[in-house]
Amino acid sequence: MRIWFELTNSPHINMFAAMIRELERDGHEVIITCRPLANTIDLLELHGFKYEVVGQHYGGKLSAKLFGFPVRVAQLCRYIARRKVDVAISQSSFHSPVVARLLRLRSIYMNDNEHAMGNIPAFLCATTIMVPEFLGIDKLKQQWANPRKVRHYPGVKEGMYLWELDQRLAQAANGQRAPRARRVVYIRPEPWTAQYYKGSRNFLDELVLGLKDQVDVILLPRGKEQGVHYQDARFAGVRVVTSALDIADIAPDCDLFIGAGGTMTREMAVLGVPTISVYQDELLDVDRHLLEVGAFRHWPQLTASQALAYLDEATAQPPNRQLLDKGRAAYDMVKQQLLNGHSSQ
Repeated sequence: MRIWFELTNSPHINMFAAMIRELERDGHEVIITCRPLANTIDLLELHGFKYEVVGQHYGGKLSAKLFGFPVRVAQLCRYIARRKVDVAISQSSFHSPVVARLLRLRSIYMNDNEHAMGNIPAFLCATTIMVPEFLGIDKLKQQWANPRKVRHYPGVKEGMYLWELDQRLAQAANGQRAPRARRVVYIRPEPWTAQYYKGSRNFLDELVLGLKDQVDVILLPRGKEQGVHYQDARFAGVRVVTSALDIADIAPDCDLFIGAGGTMTREMAVLGVPTISVYQDELLDVDRHLLEVGAFRHWPQLTASQALAYLDEATAQPPNRQLLDKGRAAYDMVKQQLLNGHSSQ
């Protein structure tokens, strides 16, 4: 089969990396398209994948997104039409199902963000919609999803690839960790350019300033503009990561992860790293689910003193085995749907 993966944001590379490699080993041809957003291209390079950059990201303004949507759809149509694709798959790429419908291709659309407006055209056009088990049909129907298209997979999407990473980390660690002079705190700021995010910008500045002289702070910006902000002289001593950094590099090194929502925050929580979410907008159902199972703390107004106190009492836990086991089952379900699924329209 010839399978098109549309990877529009950096978390999607980790999500599909193992599946892409497995499909290629099984003799399938994989076509990857992407756009320049966050560390997407850097991570594709890090994994050694062949890819094609198609179009651009149109920033955080809704008007620009609305203008850019049909432009990129047209660009993708031109690129994919010549490649005789059998099936398309994407996680929260609103473009992919629309392109697939225009080209009469079978498509799988996955998403776990019920606040994303782009779900509407994607739900309408996708052949199959795959969402986490706890995302109810009523919310999907509010965004015009046809219930006959919906397939619920077990657990959270992060489990679909962290089960494989957990095995690799366990083999590499062998229970050993080198002693360090200071504890390490990773911080992932808010998503400036996301349509769904309505919270404050730069609200983590005081937290970063309060932590940087007490612990080693490693900041993971969401794009170059945010990286420049945290490279200002007042943040001297903070390590700002300007290139791709894999989960396998972060998790064993992290004593505390502080994230303003998003996939990376959930990844660390599932892996058992002490994690605090400081997300300031309405929580997604996936985050509520993880809070219910005690995977992380939600502390929107977190201060440096509170973070340090939590760090003193927090200890790394084993990865959440239930979520990882569900993730393995979800991985198999998605792959089965990809290779053997049929239209439900």
